[in-house]
Amino acid sequence: MITKELDKKYILQTYGRGDIEFVSGDNATLTDTEGKKYIDFTSGIGVVSVGHANARVNAAICEQISNITHTSNLYHIAPQAKAAEAVVNASGYDMACFFGNSGAEANEGAIKIARKHGERDGEIKRYKIITLKHSFHGRTITTVKATGQEAMHNYFGPFPDGFVYADDINSIEALLDDHTAAVMIELIQGEGGVEPQDKAQIQALEKLLKSKHIPLIIDEVQTGGYRTGEFTASQVYGITPEIITLAKGVGGGVPVGIVMTSLKNVLSQGDHGSTFGGNYLSSSAVCSVVEILNELKQSGELTKTSLYFNEVLNDFYQANKKLFTQKVGIGMMCGLRVKDADTLGAIMTNAKESGVMVLRAGRNTLRFLPPLTITKEEIDEGFKALTTAVSGL
Repeated sequence: MITKELDKKYILQTYGRGDIEFVSGDNATLTDTEGKKYIDFTSGIGVVSVGHANARVNAAICEQISNITHTSNLYHIAPQAKAAEAVVNASGYDMACFFGNSGAEANEGAIKIARKHGERDGEIKRYKIITLKHSFHGRTITTVKATGQEAMHNYFGPFPDGFVYADDINSIEALLDDHTAAVMIELIQGEGGVEPQDKAQIQALEKLLKSKHIPLIIDEVQTGGYRTGEFTASQVYGITPEIITLAKGVGGGVPVGIVMTSLKNVLSQGDHGSTFGGNYLSSSAVCSVVEILNELKQSGELTKTSLYFNEVLNDFYQANKKLFTQKVGIGMMCGLRVKDADTLGAIMTNAKESGVMVLRAGRNTLRFLPPLTITKEEIDEGFKALTTAVSGL
């Protein structure tokens, strides 16, 4: 495979790549160089929310790039403004947006907003950001430090100061002090093992933070874009954070990161910026993706698909309880706890051979992030392949 040879020679070897090269996709179906088809239960780690090669998204991108692709944020960008309007309206929150290129960039922007906000109200410098153990917030130096997993902190220090890790939601209150700028959490920890937070605990935390005028940052890089049934998981949990970060699924495959915040006047000109963020190409994709997702939600198709996927997933779980200990997740962000790491590794290997793509996550979890447009036929075919993959284990 010539691609494999070029990769080994010219690409930094930071990924443990599977020995597969895909050449085309159609909704939740991928085809490799040998013509073998796979059902994609990963959507590129939650990215291709409206499926591979979505005709409407492709048409929007092609129309845009035939006119103009990029100018920079020194000038007005019509699709960026429209994308911001679409995202804010879908969220239901009174917020404004900043566009970057990734979830890590979005989280960097959120941290900058929180820290500047913390310096506005008095002489005490509020800089501390509280996150959770087992969290994941990105790969930049700052977001690696914000990530509450010690293994992620090897080699790359010294890190920016001011990050503190709580064991769980109930442990956060004891860590709050006069230097706390914000609390930053995922409502469902994705890389941490598809771990949903308790709704009552989250609502109590929000109430506590509002009483102390401490912003709540919700990292929705994986959960945003209807992954959990509503446009944001924050809506599912019934809370109103001051800052929300989005990426992945709202771009449908085009790199994008978005910070949404009700703290609209904290950042001033020159405080933050991005060369590529929200350019004509990416923001036109966001407009198309959000429009499609809104239609799926409003028509009821999104709910039907989620219910059917979870029904079949639960049947698979019940039939294989010798391998799995628990079904977890919300909406189309699901996981199965596997009894041990060796079994999970075997499932991952066998799944590829059987023609279905799945993900692993922390805490021995088999993770599912299918395209939100996946059909019943693709769901059935995928679980048929997965049943073959686990037979004999």
